[in-house]
Amino acid sequence: MTGMAQTYDDADGPTARGTTSDHPGEQGAADPIRLLEIREAPLSVDEVFTAVGDDAAGGTALFVGTVRNHDGGTDVARLGYSSHPSAQAELRRVAEKVVADHPVRALAAVHRVGDLEVGDLAVVVAVSCPHRAEAFDACRKLIDDLKHEVPIWKHQTFSDGTEEWVGV
Repeated sequence: MTGMAQTYDDADGPTARGTTSDHPGEQGAADPIRLLEIREAPLSVDEVFTAVGDDAAGGTALFVGTVRNHDGGTDVARLGYSSHPSAQAELRRVAEKVVADHPVRALAAVHRVGDLEVGDLAVVVAVSCPHRAEAFDACRKLIDDLKHEVPIWKHQTFSDGTEEWVGV
């Protein structure tokens, strides 16, 4: 049928009546990277969530990584994160790759360094996209690549006195 309007089912994507539109809101934003930091100060879920707010986004995915009380079957007594001086630039590179590969409206990522306690927020990332599936995919790619490619290392001290570096 010609002239039929395109509709979408909530935030999931095109319905059977059409394919993606060329409306600007269906595309990635011109400058979607809103917040990228590696910091010693405590992290805020609200700060990251607010940073990715976008009226054209139908889906926002947020991931929060916390310090857990165990690893590999051993109780964790304390933990510290440290980073290489290039970590901020690598975080930007990872974010830019996610933006290039997904229709990102807004993106934010913060990672903590320094000494943390069990329950503290270690990393918070969020991505908003036109549709929820895109947001989930982009957020997963962002956190996975951040953990694999950004030079941030975790030093764990276990309750039995043993220690371990992770990510070195």
